[in-house]
Amino acid sequence: MSQNELERKIINIHDADYGLYDQEGPKQPDIGWLPLSINKDGNGCYAMRMAPGAETIRHEHAGMEDFLILEGELIESDGTLLKSGDFVSYRPGTTHSSRTETGCVLIGCDWGKTLSS
Repeated sequence: MSQNELERKIINIHDADYGLYDQEGPKQPDIGWLPLSINKDGNGCYAMRMAPGAETIRHEHAGMEDFLILEGELIESDGTLLKSGDFVSYRPGTTHSSRTETGCVLIGCDWGKTLSS
């Protein structure tokens, strides 16, 4: 292994194998989850790929959650429509769910554990 391979990790989110999303409890087969840089406490960044019609389970954030929409659209539980290029930052204590009608790919970062509500 070269020194550069020890110092960095490169993942192509278009070619990688996504696991089933289960961060709020049960596995959700219409949502793919790809850890990008996650520490042992579960904090860090991930890619999420949501099929058309997918919806996350409503959840509360003990810490911050940030995400950037790369492709498609995402509809937040308050009806806000997010499109490619939109960046969202949720403060600790917020509760929400997200759904998509078109499908969606995003990069998310959690800075604190997520608690199911």
